[in-house]
Amino acid sequence: MAGYRKLSRTTAQRKALLRSQVTALLQHGKIVTTEAKAKEVRKIAEGLIALAVKEQNNFEEVTVTAKVPQKDAEGKRVKEVVDGKKVTKYDNVEKTIKKDKPSRLHARRQMQKVLYTVKEVPTEAAGRKKNTKTVDLTNKLFDEIAPKYTGRNGGYTRIIKIGQRKGDAAMEVVLELV
Repeated sequence: MAGYRKLSRTTAQRKALLRSQVTALLQHGKIVTTEAKAKEVRKIAEGLIALAVKEQNNFEEVTVTAKVPQKDAEGKRVKEVVDGKKVTKYDNVEKTIKKDKPSRLHARRQMQKVLYTVKEVPTEAAGRKKNTKTVDLTNKLFDEIAPKYTGRNGGYTRIIKIGQRKGDAAMEVVLELV
């Protein structure tokens, strides 16, 4: 007996399907899918959330100095002439950043192995590349999702049956984060 559902797909198709559904679940908070797929997605998603909860506070804050280009009122970089060449002017800025400890870095890379990169497009700029933003789901897992589940031992997702699909009578469910 197999340790997982094959979902009538080849290995590559099945892995891609599960990765995309886990990514959608963590990005949106809930998805509608079939019962068999939901049970497989639940396994993967709960593992990632458990990893995020375990490594949630495993970082140190470090103060660094960064060179940031000066900008004018229009948002363009300020240039100055040095030895006949135009050179951008920089300011030194103190920043406090989170530096992952090795086990949290490993957890972050394990998550990135499963999750797809997500690009968010604002509604007013639909169809344009200009204002798209890449969403870092691993940061979302550590900063937003994990703090909700710190005192909880598993059971981070819920499956609610919503009835049979009209075309093939497959049981449809809503898979959501608790």
